[in-house]
Amino acid sequence: MLHVLKYNGLEIAKNIDFARSIKAKISGLMFRKSIMPDYAMIFVLDKPSPVNIHMLFMRFPIDVLFLDEKKRISGLFRLNPWTGFKGMKNIKYVIEMESGTIGRHNLSVGGQMEFEDF
Repeated sequence: MLHVLKYNGLEIAKNIDFARSIKAKISGLMFRKSIMPDYAMIFVLDKPSPVNIHMLFMRFPIDVLFLDEKKRISGLFRLNPWTGFKGMKNIKYVIEMESGTIGRHNLSVGGQMEFEDF
């Protein structure tokens, strides 16, 4: 079983949490003081859906990836605390990571993410 998050075959995170419950999806990274560079929170939706994200009670910016059901990147953004994002459609997974991850690993739309959905 794959316990790391990879992008086009290269490891970008090895400390992964999955948000599956309603409570976990709503709270996400709220109230945390920081996250490590090798951390990712993966939100698993029941089916491909439109996605909106809030950054309420966040203390730091994050990078967010929106994936389709084949785990390809459909969109990627840096979000600041106390803002929101609206508008991605047909999303199956959302990945939240430390701000700077997109640039550090040259992530781009169409890239393939790899992780075991367990």
